[in-house]
Amino acid sequence: MIAIEYHADLKEVQSDARLSCLLSPETQLTPFDRLAWWQGLADHCGLKPLIAVARDGDAVAVLPLQPGNGHLLGLSNWYNFLFRPLISDGAAADQLLTALARDLAGRAHRVTLSGLPDEDGSATLVENAFRHAGWFVSREECDTNHVLQVRNRSYEEYLASRPGQLRTTLKRKTRKVDAEVLTQFDAGVWAEYEEIYGESWKPEEGSPEFLRAFAEQEGAAGRLRLGVARAEGEAVAAQMWTVEGNTAFIHKLAHRETAKPLSPGSVLSAALFRHVIDVDRVSTVDFGTGNDGYKRDWMEDVRPRFRIDAMRPLAPQNWLIFAKAGLRRLAGREKHG
Repeated sequence: MIAIEYHADLKEVQSDARLSCLLSPETQLTPFDRLAWWQGLADHCGLKPLIAVARDGDAVAVLPLQPGNGHLLGLSNWYNFLFRPLISDGAAADQLLTALARDLAGRAHRVTLSGLPDEDGSATLVENAFRHAGWFVSREECDTNHVLQVRNRSYEEYLASRPGQLRTTLKRKTRKVDAEVLTQFDAGVWAEYEEIYGESWKPEEGSPEFLRAFAEQEGAAGRLRLGVARAEGEAVAAQMWTVEGNTAFIHKLAHRETAKPLSPGSVLSAALFRHVIDVDRVSTVDFGTGNDGYKRDWMEDVRPRFRIDAMRPLAPQNWLIFAKAGLRRLAGREKHG
């Protein structure tokens, strides 16, 4: 017998031993799948949680959502590299998620989940669950994720495979920039990062408070890799990475535009790649989402991220959406007809 429950209070989730274990750093080896991440989104990014849970004895499936006037969204934002349901080991994931999707029909006319990976089968699992529960489901690629599979190479072996222009830049510029990698949070270096970010080409930071709290948390756990590059004593580039579960995650990077001729961002990236490959011995480096050209210099593989849009067929709120979709398909047939 599958039971469905919903939690708007994350303290309820934390106090539940089964859920707390499933959503802990010991079980989930990516920060985006954990209760602490969702708490940060709620505390610093203004996201309201609605944690949907399906249980069958000790088997649990969790789908973190945001409520919104009948249209539910995934509990994630621009800081997420991915979004997906969390399933306990040995659980019948398809049955639990289908039961959850069926129950959600009583709470929403539409559910939109973005950033789903499918290298682990998450996108297909969610798509099938909502279809089997009677929802109309569309699936589309919405983003890309650049990754490096180290494949037991040393840093020097990895570097030898990089584009010649990047290797030439590093050879010419490394002597002009001093790069340092810290494995704990440092308030002074973080202040330099924030100053550099403010002078960089990057858009305004969405939630500096969230990012700092996350960096402090990861530093306390020993997972933070905070890099800073200096030229003639001035901090000119900074990056925030984390390492866990044999994966290095590249969260943030910035450099001063005035220092661009020194290529401090590339020099600092090289120092961090050397550290995570030769010291941390990671097997994967994850550069997050976005198809920025510079990522291709460092990464070798690209993985898609998907959006699942599930709508109840008989809900009046969706009829206009269905009508517009039908007109687009008709126009497409006429164009190619």
